[in-house]
Amino acid sequence: MTSFHIAPAVADAFPDTLIALVTATGLRGYEPWPDTVTALEELERQLADGSWQPADEADPRIEAWHTAYRSFGTNPRRIRPSVDALGRRLAKKGTLPRINPAVDSYNAVSVRYGLPAGAFDLDHVAGDVDIRPADDTETFTPLGEPDTVEHPKPGEIIYADTAGVLTRHWNHRDAHRTRVTVDSTRVTFVLETLHATRDGHLLKLAADELQTLLAPHADRTAVHYLSPEQPQAAV
Repeated sequence: MTSFHIAPAVADAFPDTLIALVTATGLRGYEPWPDTVTALEELERQLADGSWQPADEADPRIEAWHTAYRSFGTNPRRIRPSVDALGRRLAKKGTLPRINPAVDSYNAVSVRYGLPAGAFDLDHVAGDVDIRPADDTETFTPLGEPDTVEHPKPGEIIYADTAGVLTRHWNHRDAHRTRVTVDSTRVTFVLETLHATRDGHLLKLAADELQTLLAPHADRTAVHYLSPEQPQAAV
C-alpha cells in the first residue's frame, strides 16, 4: 500500500486543508466510458448556452489558491493552479481536452466543482507520498517533457515520493513518471480544497462524483480524506 501524508509545516500553514484521495484498482482504460463522455459534453453544452461558467480567479475557491501560491513564492498568474488553468482553457476554447477516460473524468469533476484535481499511477510511485515544502534538493520532470529536469524552489509546496517530485507548486503540474495513461490500472486521484469549513461539502460531492465515474471501469474504488487532524492515509 502507498501512504499519503501531510507534513506538519503544510498543516500549520494551511490549517483548513482537506484532500480527497479517490483510489481505483483494476482500472480498465480501453473500454468505453459513456458517463465520462456525457459529463464532458454536458459541461460544454452548459458553457455554450450560458447556464454555467467555470470558476475564475475572482471566485473564492480559485482566489484561495492564488493566495497560497503567493505565500510560497509562486506567481499564480504566471504559473496557475491546475483548476484555474483548466477553467480558463474551457472558457476560451469551449471544450475540454480529451486525454484518456481516467484523466477526462477528473478534469470534468475538477472544473464542475472548481477544485484542483490530479492523479498518480501507483505502479510508478516509489514508496510513500509526502505533501511538504521543497528543500532545494529535489528533481522534477514535467508531464510530457521526459528529458527536462527542474528543481523546485525551497519552500514551494510539492507532492514527493522517495524518488522525486510528483507535483510542482502544489497542484500546478504533475510529473511525467507517475502520469496516468490508458494502461494505468492502479491510480489515486486527488481533489483539494484549502477551505474545508466553506467548501468541504463540495469536495465530498466531487469525490463521490469521481468515484461514480470510475466505479463501472474498476475492480474496486475507495475514498480517503487527509486533513491536519488526519494527516495520513494508506491507499
